[in-house]
Amino acid sequence: MTTTDSYESVWDAIADTPEQAANLRARAELMQKIAAIVKESGWTQAEAAKHCGVTQPRMNDLLRGRVSRFSLDALVNIAAASGHQVHMELA
Repeated sequence: MTTTDSYESVWDAIADTPEQAANLRARAELMQKIAAIVKESGWTQAEAAKHCGVTQPRMNDLLRGRVSRFSLDALVNIAAASGHQVHMELA
């Protein structure tokens, strides 16, 4: 009989430490918020890239959820460039 591990989230399952999981979770949430802004604004990838101060291929990576290609720092800068504020909350 095999045992299976149980995790609270996918981030906990793929990260080596709780700190890495928290960082992945924060980046993913911020990416989802930015993607929602792009969708709500009706921007094309090129328009979104211009509004966010990045290239279109970089925006494509963001919209496709490629978390490993973005630091938390970079995502905060992208959100700010789009005219939004980022608020952090510790729970």
